Amino acid sequence: MRNRSSETFIYWLMRGFTYFIVVVIAYIIMDIVWNGIGVIGPDFLFEYPRKSGAEGGIWPAIVGTFYLVAGTIAIALPLGMASAVYLSEYARQGRFTRMVRLAIITLAGVPSIVFGLFGLGLFVLFFKFGASIIAGSLTLACMILPTIIVASEEALHAVPQSLREGSLALGATKWETIYKNVLPYAVPGMLTGSILGIGRAAGETAPILLTVAAFYLPRLPSSIFDQVMALPYHLFVLATQHPNAEAVRPMQYGTALVLLFLVLTVNMVAIMIRSRYRKKTKW
Repeated sequence: MRNRSSETFIYWLMRGFTYFIVVVIAYIIMDIVWNGIGVIGPDFLFEYPRKSGAEGGIWPAIVGTFYLVAGTIAIALPLGMASAVYLSEYARQGRFTRMVRLAIITLAGVPSIVFGLFGLGLFVLFFKFGASIIAGSLTLACMILPTIIVASEEALHAVPQSLREGSLALGATKWETIYKNVLPYAVPGMLTGSILGIGRAAGETAPILLTVAAFYLPRLPSSIFDQVMALPYHLFVLATQHPNAEAVRPMQYGTALVLLFLVLTVNMVAIMIRSRYRKKTKW
């Protein structure tokens, strides 16, 4: 009887925590939607900003954020997955490999401003890319690489060892085994971890503040070496640097709503790709 009461208490406690988190997230989303939906329109989305971003639209910031996210995905996703495959399937397991994994896990918890300073010193100054899309994308890629590597390696470890052994026993090479017997089952989990990293990159302010973001730039970039506006930094400026914050409050919420929609869109695309892989592969 006592064990049953404890079990019931733990069940309702965990259920209460879950519902509380859902309510908090729902409240935040509804607050952004309620206060920002009135601003959303063709003028706000597709016009160029005026008066240092206090009026007009946010089109350059939307395009700049899209370029940064696309560049980050193009750099970080293949590198992160390839690194995970090497560490899981090829690297000899020993002290050095454990040290590498510890370093990767440690990097995953480093504050984003540190990556911003790293990108400023390496990509902006040393490689002389300047404040540009390529410098910002490389910095964001470095920031999310540890998350992608850790999540991808966990997904690879979840694939049963018997699939590898059976393939090798039938004469397949190491790469054929990985490509045909391991990756098809691991890719959904690898994409799940990548979603978290990509979502974080899309909403970061500190790294792009030091490597790519412009306060006011009412034009679109023409190359990867151009500076751009970005939604997170634009929102930061409107919320903290504008002399009349109340006057631009609707623009703050509108920008936040567009950024939220962009992050959700990236996540939904990744989820759809993951679901497609899951339907193709069955245990």
